Amino acid sequence: MQIFSRNPQRWRDNFLKSQEIEEFNYREEKYKLRPLCIHIPYLINLASPSQQLYHSSVEAYIEDVLEAHMLKADYIVTHMGSHKKTSEEAGIARLIRALNRIIEKTSAAKVGILLENTSGSGSWLGYKFIHQKMIIDGIKKKERLGLCLDTAHAYLAGYDIATKEGLEAMLGEIDFYVGLDMVKLIHLNDARDKLGSRHDRHQHIGKGYIGVEGMRRIINHKKLRGLPFILETPKDTQEADKMNLDFVRALRN
Repeated sequence: MQIFSRNPQRWRDNFLKSQEIEEFNYREEKYKLRPLCIHIPYLINLASPSQQLYHSSVEAYIEDVLEAHMLKADYIVTHMGSHKKTSEEAGIARLIRALNRIIEKTSAAKVGILLENTSGSGSWLGYKFIHQKMIIDGIKKKERLGLCLDTAHAYLAGYDIATKEGLEAMLGEIDFYVGLDMVKLIHLNDARDKLGSRHDRHQHIGKGYIGVEGMRRIINHKKLRGLPFILETPKDTQEADKMNLDFVRALRN
């Protein structure tokens, strides 16, 4: 399961109460919700050139990791930030500094940090996997780092995972740069826009440009099928989630 533990569009204005955390812990054990992933709020930008936003983002991230630890979350999923038209190298350097500080300040927490690939819109980092390599190489204590692979983002960034050859090429690139064992989670989404468009828009499974056969190959790939898959597909009807879940399960061999 993946959740937001607080409003993703706002800065934190309160913390969860102890009884809320206890109730959550009870229910996650009762229903065996593993792995539990918490997506970082959208306002956080660990690659920002703005000193105010950068420092606010680092402090907010530390708070979120500590709260995720109390919620017994396995992972925090994070976009890698936007360099805001400075340079990719400068943005990556800021992100490395931020993550090193976050890991140091949350050393007692067991929560893993998953770097999610992006579609590459605007000045967002993470649309090619050499970015993840550069970041991981700069982290002092790498044990808590991993990758979250978003299928729609990969396709929209230019990886043609709708084809067998394109999927193998992308997985080969990940393996070359960081190792496929670093992938801990899949965001399974179809893409609403064309290959390489860099527009971050998700589509229902099988109804986008990755398509039914592309999704079937991803779900059943021998190097991926043992991983947890999370759907972030459109919720345009009350039945949308069930529809996508049923469809995905029908594709699994």
